[in-house]
Amino acid sequence: MNVLVLGVGNILLSDEGAGVRVIEALQERYDVPETVAVVDGGTCGMDLLDTLADRDHLIVVDAVHTGSPPGTVVRIDGRDIPAVFRTNATPHQLGLQEVLAKLILLERAPARVTVIGVQPACLDLGLALSEAVARRIDDILRLLIAELPGIVLRPDGRVWPTAAELIA
Repeated sequence: MNVLVLGVGNILLSDEGAGVRVIEALQERYDVPETVAVVDGGTCGMDLLDTLADRDHLIVVDAVHTGSPPGTVVRIDGRDIPAVFRTNATPHQLGLQEVLAKLILLERAPARVTVIGVQPACLDLGLALSEAVARRIDDILRLLIAELPGIVLRPDGRVWPTAAELIA
C-alpha cells in the first residue's frame, strides 16, 4: 500500500500549524514503515502535485475550522471533505483542493483521502500551539496511527522495529 501522511498549515500562526506539528511529533516518536511517506507540506499548493499523485491513501493532518470547541479532533473522509473546506477553508486548504482537483483531471488522484484535523483556538502570530490544541496532539497521533497499515506499537510508544533494530 502506498500511503502519504501530509501535515499542512502555517507554523507562524499558532494553531494554524497544527498539522505540521503533528507530523513533527510522528517523526520524533515513531518509526514509520517504508510503505508510508510522511511529508511536511507547510502551505504548499501545486508544488505538492507529484507528491500526492497516484497514492493509495492520502491522509491530511491540519487545523480544521468546524465551529466546534477549540481542541476538538475530527476525522473526515473523502466525499465530506469538500463541504468542510468550502465553508471554512484557509488559503492552504484552497490550494490543496486545487491540487486534488487537478489530480482528478489527470486521472492520478489518490484512491482514498482522509483528513484528520483539530479545531484551532488561536491563529495569532506565534510559533507555539494553544493549550487546547497542544494537549490533543497525542489523541491526533492515535487516530492517525489507526489509519496506517501494518504498524505495531512498542511498549515505549514507538513503532517496532526501529531502523537500528533492523540493522542489528
